[in-house]
Order: sequence, then C-alpha cells, then structure tokens
Amino acid sequence: MVKNERTMDAAIVAFPPRLAPTVADENVASVIEVLQDQLALAREGKLRSVAVVSVSADGEAVGTQWSCKGADITGLIGKLTVLTHDLMAARK
Repeated sequence: MVKNERTMDAAIVAFPPRLAPTVADENVASVIEVLQDQLALAREGKLRSVAVVSVSADGEAVGTQWSCKGADITGLIGKLTVLTHDLMAARK
C-alpha cells in the first residue's frame, strides 16, 4: 500500500491549543470546552481510549462513539450504556 505524503503532512499540522467559542450559548460553549480538553490530552499522548455520548439539540437522538484499544471496548461500552440511560432519564 502506498502512503500519501500529502495526507501524512496534514496529520502533523499544529492546531491552536484553544479556540474561543464564538457561540454565546453557554451550553454550546461547555460542549466545546469539554472536547478541547480531550483533544489536548490526546495531543499530549495521555489518552488511549475515548468514549462519547452525544444528544441532539432537540433531545430526541442519542448517539455513542468510541475509539479505543481492544482491551478497553467492553468497559467503554458499559460506561456509555450507563451514561446514555442517565441522559435519557434526565431529559424527562
């Protein structure tokens, strides 16, 4: 398989450590801040796995995503399941 040099260069582009939220809504700013904290840890090599539960703005859709080492998947799925149920219960 041939590696694309252009893609490899793009992967090492430095990003600013913090991007100021341009949205006045404090809920959106909070989401951005949490994601930036996780990105900073990932850039420093301090994370091996990440799990995310997302709830749509209208509260109707809940989704999960993860990126992890094979040994972490069972624990992450369990945590995501509990968190998802907690989120759904809290919205009622």
